[in-house]
Amino acid sequence: MKLSKVNSLVGTIEVPGDKSISHRAVMFGALANGKTEVSNFLMGADCLSTVSCFQKMGVSIEVGEGLVTIEGKGYDGLVEPSEILDVGNSGTTTRLILGILAGTPFHSCIIGDESIARRPMSRVTKPLKMMGAAIEGRENGQYTPIAIRGGNLQGINYQSPVASAQVKSAILLAGLQTNQEETKVTEPHKSRDHTERMLRAFGVEVEEDAYSATIRGGQSLQATNIFVPGDISSAAFFLVAGAIVPNSEIVLKNVGINPTRTGILDVLKMMGASIKITPHNDQAFEPMADIVIKTSTLKGITIGGDLIPKLIDEIPVIALLATQAEGDTIIKDASELKVKETNRIDTVVGELSKIGATITATDDGMIIKGKTSLKGNATVSSHGDHRIGMMLAIASCLTEEPIELADAKSIDVSYPNFFEHLSFLTK
Repeated sequence: MKLSKVNSLVGTIEVPGDKSISHRAVMFGALANGKTEVSNFLMGADCLSTVSCFQKMGVSIEVGEGLVTIEGKGYDGLVEPSEILDVGNSGTTTRLILGILAGTPFHSCIIGDESIARRPMSRVTKPLKMMGAAIEGRENGQYTPIAIRGGNLQGINYQSPVASAQVKSAILLAGLQTNQEETKVTEPHKSRDHTERMLRAFGVEVEEDAYSATIRGGQSLQATNIFVPGDISSAAFFLVAGAIVPNSEIVLKNVGINPTRTGILDVLKMMGASIKITPHNDQAFEPMADIVIKTSTLKGITIGGDLIPKLIDEIPVIALLATQAEGDTIIKDASELKVKETNRIDTVVGELSKIGATITATDDGMIIKGKTSLKGNATVSSHGDHRIGMMLAIASCLTEEPIELADAKSIDVSYPNFFEHLSFLTK
């Protein structure tokens, strides 16, 4: 796909529903008693993989335009799948479904694409084995394909070595299936809390403190209706575009601003971006806001520590943002980037270097020197990673010559109408 520089980006858009929340809405609706309707559902490939997996376990799920209806029958309503559960490219589906299957009285086999086959699963399978699940997979359950047979689970007090909402969620979902025992997960930094918030919306009690979450087994989920806010990780690409493309002003409607996800907003403010955030006043379980971003004069900063879990998925586009800031930007404490859809440290550095960025990889992040004029006349690739693809597409808005983006199709995973929105805003 050939992409060229633009003069400005102006207009109002509403980004697709949040991917993390869409996944969980289907899963929890499938485990609940009664009918759950999920509106503004993300119709991306990853979330549809979650739908498919639960349909294979006997759950009736109807998918309409932005609306998903789930007829839940509780944990006991799941049946042994006659087919392999194919998670596609979705790490969230893989890890959370393992937590659900850990207590089911049947056998399942999980497989995904080439990217999933390289992503570490022992961070989930290890604690689930400690709880009593029988799990086999490549390298002792480190990689897919993974076979799992649920067991009589025991609650644990688990100290996670990584701050990961996927790990935390898998253990909490397994903990729900214990016999009224407590399961506690403690992390080095607080990760996303979508699971805790949504479990409460489905009637489950979850206790939280600064770095831990605790759940009691034996609780049941009751059906509810869910509105999925716009995905801030998707909005991040247009927030950055609005800040760095000349003569731009972009309005983003109904964006989720969960405090565990707003690192991109913190970074934009720290860099000096012209940004206005207007929160909604409703009492939804996930907070939302309308956001206005304008072309800005930016300065380099250091990003690390507790901020990293709040923006881990946005680091590729933050690296692009940093190329247009005055001075150095240092991203550190982000070694988790190495085990995403790609090694995002190496991929970001390699692809941005092709178009003139002065960027260096470190063991746990990168150093970006700005302000840099980006050149074009290069072929860049998403490497099958949707966030790398969108970052490069936004970069093309600034490149002096056109660029050729290989494997743009990967963007469909989280933002199927991304190029439609980019075209709409282009002036």
